[in-house]
Amino acid sequence: MRTLYHLWLSPFSRKVRIALREKNLACDLRIEKVWERREEFLRMNTAGTVPVLVEEDGMVVSDSAVICEYLEEAYPEVSLLGSGLAGRAEVRRLAAWFDHRFSREVTENLYGEKMMKGNLGLGQPNSSALRAGYANMRYHLEYIGWLAERRRFLAGDHFSLADIAAAAQISTLDYIGDVPWDQHEGAREWYARIKSRPSFRPILADHVAGHAPPKHYANLDF
Repeated sequence: MRTLYHLWLSPFSRKVRIALREKNLACDLRIEKVWERREEFLRMNTAGTVPVLVEEDGMVVSDSAVICEYLEEAYPEVSLLGSGLAGRAEVRRLAAWFDHRFSREVTENLYGEKMMKGNLGLGQPNSSALRAGYANMRYHLEYIGWLAERRRFLAGDHFSLADIAAAAQISTLDYIGDVPWDQHEGAREWYARIKSRPSFRPILADHVAGHAPPKHYANLDF
């Protein structure tokens, strides 16, 4: 059985989980507590990060961007990059935007400070980082709303890896109750459509011990 080593609230793990389900690829999920620095896991991925995908033949692929590109090449029947050079470039641009800029400016400052910092034994959340995360989130949600007003999906007419990358980051923050949906109607309407997809249902069913999500988290009409 294909195996994905992941963490429940890791946005990059969620990104790969959604991509696998969109491509109808069965997968066994295994929690990897990266802060434990398990030797067997480090032999698979020396970076010590999730996600890591292990194929049925033993092939190991790490890093969410690399895994998603691999899935596109290995299982092209359902494309998450779309067609045409310009369209595929736009999907990759936006996926990279959320993987890097959104993650650095928002997710790391909120989820990283509130959840991962404690797991890694790095002390209490930094108030300056939290303020930056909340301020930056408003800018990014406005950008999502701007895109959603002009396109059916973020990168164009079709659901793509751009939507997956964005929704994976946002779903992590929504789980910890940090998304101000009432102030960003355009982003909220886009996210409501994404979270209604069958591939998203396992994400909405996630529950982390000691950290219950807000009531709206799994509600498709929120």
